[in-house]
Amino acid sequence: MAKGFFKGVKAELKKVVWPTKKQLINNTVLVVLLILAFAVIVLGFDMILEFADSKLWDVILNKIG
Repeated sequence: MAKGFFKGVKAELKKVVWPTKKQLINNTVLVVLLILAFAVIVLGFDMILEFADSKLWDVILNKIG
């Protein structure tokens, strides 16, 4: 049973089209850039929401006290 499984795995791996080194580097760079871009976007939203939260608490505390 295990022999047949590994033969099947080997046969399937022969069908795989592996990326070239250039494609791999380009895709890796793209992924890293997208992660950085999304991190900056999330940071921006976080800063905006933190600012809004502090202003809201200032208004609330000024109304109460």
